[in-house]
Amino acid sequence: MPKFLSLYFLGLTLLLSQFAFANDPIKETKTAQTHIAHYENVLGTSLEIKTSVYAEKQATIAEQAVLNEIERLSKILSGYDANSEFSKWMATHDQAIKVSKELFSVLNLFDQWRSRTNGALDPSAEIVNKIWKEAAAKSQLPSQEAINNAISDVKQVHWVLDAKNQTATHISNAPLKLNSFAKSYIIQSAVDAAMNAAKINGIIVNIGGDMVISGEMNEKVWISNPKADAENDAPIDQLQIQGKAIATSGNYRRGELINGQWYSHIVDPRTALPANEVISATVVTKDATDAGALATAFNVMKPNESIALAESMTDVDYLIITRNGERFESKNWKNLEAAIPATAAINNGQKDWSKEVVINLELATQYGYAKRPFAAVWIEDADKKTVKTIALWYNKGRWLPDLRDWYRKNGTSIAADPSTFVSITSSTRSPGKYTMKWEGKDDKGTVLKSGKYTVHIEVAREHGGYDLLEQEVNCANADQQFTLKGSSEVGAVNVEYKIKSATN
Repeated sequence: MPKFLSLYFLGLTLLLSQFAFANDPIKETKTAQTHIAHYENVLGTSLEIKTSVYAEKQATIAEQAVLNEIERLSKILSGYDANSEFSKWMATHDQAIKVSKELFSVLNLFDQWRSRTNGALDPSAEIVNKIWKEAAAKSQLPSQEAINNAISDVKQVHWVLDAKNQTATHISNAPLKLNSFAKSYIIQSAVDAAMNAAKINGIIVNIGGDMVISGEMNEKVWISNPKADAENDAPIDQLQIQGKAIATSGNYRRGELINGQWYSHIVDPRTALPANEVISATVVTKDATDAGALATAFNVMKPNESIALAESMTDVDYLIITRNGERFESKNWKNLEAAIPATAAINNGQKDWSKEVVINLELATQYGYAKRPFAAVWIEDADKKTVKTIALWYNKGRWLPDLRDWYRKNGTSIAADPSTFVSITSSTRSPGKYTMKWEGKDDKGTVLKSGKYTVHIEVAREHGGYDLLEQEVNCANADQQFTLKGSSEVGAVNVEYKIKSATN
């Protein structure tokens, strides 16, 4: 898939910048405006909320409704919070416990999906994850005995449900986690809560790459390339979505490295082995829990099994990518795709670089649901001229000057990567961790001469701290690697100059 010139970036960014509100937070406009908010540390990943409103006050109400509903359901369903309803229920055994309708519903859904996928989805997959994490800590593969014991534990019946009395009886000793699709279940509930609480035209809630697009929102959605998943990498596909949920699962962001070999965090509970044939599965459906469940299951099941399951259901579209590069699409997939303007690099007598600069930015850890700070990442040449703005994060036009160094040097010329504003579906990211790349091209797509360039990273939090970091990289020399430390908003930055990673 071709890379895109910054003219496309500029057009998209300027379009969205027109959505900025006036300083009066309750002022209504004649046309709907888009309000965007980003948070970290939400369900162990990042959260993006987009609302279409006539008054910013309504966007604030919707945003708070989303956060409140996520918090409420997390206290019910979390397997990581010892005080959640699920964790307290897990501490019981052979007792019929009256549970909330939400917990009963999710437990019931797990029973259904365990059956529909022939065990590919199972709440006791946590058993398998545990033995592989322990193996990674020892830098050795799990023993066959450990694998056999895990398979035996998975095969247990974990609970018995009584729909009439809304009770759940915990009967196994296996560690359980309500992953797979609980996140999608929470997203749908959060969207419903926002639509009921505020006067909004539509809303998108995106948690870690899984999202629900509701109301009048008609969104272009990028699907991350599992072999090139930096924030500004070209997507593997682009969709136009309205009134549906979309979820992506893959093995490319989380897992275990054992003796130089990468093992996916997505495991097959039936074999107690990491799933390795499929590297990415994206599912689009009307039902959010279906999307989340199928996306995970399609990473575990063989493609022909996944296709058969999807075809047994209604309104299910999918894109499955295998490690061998095979691509499986539903019959209707092409109807969802949105064309991306094809562009080509301007070589200007220069050859494309064989190397790239990779920037791994880790934000400072914030406790609780923390709004993502504003940030700018850009490249300057030896004459201190900005040649490429890689990332530009800000909320509404009036906050852009908070990035004072970038703003002082570049004024109001906004040329950010398009992923600054588009919705992206991908394998779940770790909170506050972002990867960006630079391949030696300027904002117009012109290939530059190799030589000395400086990476600049500026991060500012509203009513918070400020960091400005820079690192010179000689792009005419051998591979290089640098580690930078922030003082308040940036945890760490790793800058690496190396051979380009394979994307096919």
